[in-house]
Amino acid sequence: MKRKALTDFEWRVLAATLTIPLGETRSYQWVARRVGRPQAVRAVGQALKKNPYPLIIPCHRVIKADGRIGGYAGRFSGKKIRLLRQEQEIVRAFEKMTESGKKAAARGRHPGSNNS
Repeated sequence: MKRKALTDFEWRVLAATLTIPLGETRSYQWVARRVGRPQAVRAVGQALKKNPYPLIIPCHRVIKADGRIGGYAGRFSGKKIRLLRQEQEIVRAFEKMTESGKKAAARGRHPGSNNS
C-alpha cells in the first residue's frame, strides 16, 4: 500500500501504535488521545484495520478500554490473543536472561562463560 493511500490521521495512528512496547497493550482511547483526537476512537480502529505493515506496526497491541481484545482486522479469530501471548513469553524470556546476566556480573562472571 502506498503512503498516499492513507490519510495523515491514519499514519499518526500507526506511528502511535509503534510506541507500544513489546508484550504490552494500549486502548483505542489511548491511541486516540495520543494523536490528539480523543473522540476518534472508532476512527482509530478503522485506521488500524488499514495497517499496510502488520508485521512491523503492532496493531494487535491495541485493545478495548475495558481490557477485552476485540476484533483483529475486522474480525475476531483469536489471532490477536495468540500474538499478545507470544510477545509476553518473549518479554519474560528476555527478562530471565537479563536477570541471570546481572547475577553473573555481580559475581564477577561474564554471562555464558565457564569462569568459576
